[in-house]
Amino acid sequence: MKDLKECIRSIPDFPKEGIIFRDITTLIQDPEGFKTSVDLMENALKDIDFDYIVAMEARGFVFGAPLSYNLNKGLVLARKKGKLPYKTIETTYDLEYGTATLELHEDALKKGDKVVLIDDLLATGGTLKALADLVESTGAEVAGMLCVIELPELKGREKLKGYKVETFVSFEGE
Repeated sequence: MKDLKECIRSIPDFPKEGIIFRDITTLIQDPEGFKTSVDLMENALKDIDFDYIVAMEARGFVFGAPLSYNLNKGLVLARKKGKLPYKTIETTYDLEYGTATLELHEDALKKGDKVVLIDDLLATGGTLKALADLVESTGAEVAGMLCVIELPELKGREKLKGYKVETFVSFEGE
C-alpha cells in the first residue's frame, strides 16, 4: 500500500502567505497513490449504511466519483454558487481565508436519505459543517464524512462533533 503522505505536494504561501497548500494533484496522478486513497475510503465505508455520496467541488468529486461507482451509490454534487443548472438550495460559510457559498439541487436529497460527505481536506471544518447543515435542511441524514487529508492544528473535528469523521493523512504543524 502506497504511503499517501509521500504523494501529496506541499506548497508554501498558497493561496496566500502563511498557508501551506496540500496539493492532491500529485496524489491523483500517481496511479498507486490514487488507488490506495480510494481503497482506504471505500474500506472506511463498508460498515456505514448510506444511500448517496455528496462530494464537494471540486477535489471531492475526484474521490466521490470512483466511490460512487464502486459502491453502486448515487453521487450528489455540492457545487460553488451559480454552477448548478436547476433550482438550488444554498449555504454561505467562512473559509480559513475568505467566504464561499455551496449549492445543491433542491431535489437532490429527500427526508430519510442517508449520505456520506466526501472532500479532499479537513482543515477548520467550516466547509463540511456548512454542507452537513445544508444536507440536513433537506431532511437527509449525514451518516459519515471522509477526507483524504486532515490538518489537526486547525481543529476541524471540534466543529464536527457528533459526526463520524475519518481521514487518512495528517499534516500536523508542518
